[in-house]
Amino acid sequence: MKHVLVINPAAGKTNSLPRILEEVEPLRASYDVEVYETKGKGDATAFVKRTLESLPDTPIRFYACGGDGTLKEVANGAVGFPHASVTCYPCGSGNDFVKYYGGAANFLSLSALFEGEEREIDLLTDGTEYSINAANFGFDYAVCETMEKVRRYPLLGGKKAYYAGIVKSLFTAMKNRVRVYADGEALTEDDGFLLCTLANGTYIGGSYMCAPRSSNEDGLLELCYVKPLSVPRFLKLIGYYKRGEHLDAPALAPYVIYKRVKRIEVESPDEDFGYALDGELHPAKKFSLSVVPKALRFAIPRLAAEFIAAREKKRAEALVCK
Repeated sequence: MKHVLVINPAAGKTNSLPRILEEVEPLRASYDVEVYETKGKGDATAFVKRTLESLPDTPIRFYACGGDGTLKEVANGAVGFPHASVTCYPCGSGNDFVKYYGGAANFLSLSALFEGEEREIDLLTDGTEYSINAANFGFDYAVCETMEKVRRYPLLGGKKAYYAGIVKSLFTAMKNRVRVYADGEALTEDDGFLLCTLANGTYIGGSYMCAPRSSNEDGLLELCYVKPLSVPRFLKLIGYYKRGEHLDAPALAPYVIYKRVKRIEVESPDEDFGYALDGELHPAKKFSLSVVPKALRFAIPRLAAEFIAAREKKRAEALVCK
């Protein structure tokens, strides 16, 4: 197998290239390793596709060395190639997707990643490109818009950018007009909505557990649709959302619609409406999002596999107790 490290030097607050090169150097004696440094937006996708097309008979594993955006680009390049697999060396600001597997610490060993177990995971698509973690619209889309503008400011990088987005959205995006159909069923009401998340992973925004029951191997997406809230009530209840307790909290029951779905269709009359795929903004008044089952082979290290096994055991025990 060929191991290709795709490094985004712009990810995170510092250039991770020197640290990664130092870690990979002793592994070159035992593995076929290539290192590629991305040149800008979209370059990772183009490079992965180009590499796979040039080596059609060689199994290749790509290591997205960056944040969720880098992982999204690498995954988009690998989809459709049966000899490709993908994993992540998380060195971005949020690293949300790997939280599904217990967090970034479980992925920060190249030797463990080189020996990682491959699993077939689902992806989400808008019909043009793929998302590996989550799509959202409404309040969260407005948050992402602000994040994109402020994330490079010295005092507003990383998680602080998400909080800055929340503060602005409290004044601009508490009620949004939309029609949402989930597997053909209408979800929306005339008074609009606050936010909607369609998740393959578990976290968004660095620390918000939007989909605590998610599975990226079941052929379904986790839909969480939240009806309008007043600002005081939102501030009082947002802690439930952050901790992943919003699906079971009685205080939120009148406001939250939760479903597992295969496809949603969305339409809004607002000109500034849109959706985000893994934090990347897509302005659109009308769009659809759907699951693509077992679309990608994703390699996870032993610690991540143990985390998943322990979580599934806990869930099974909880079902038995019920």
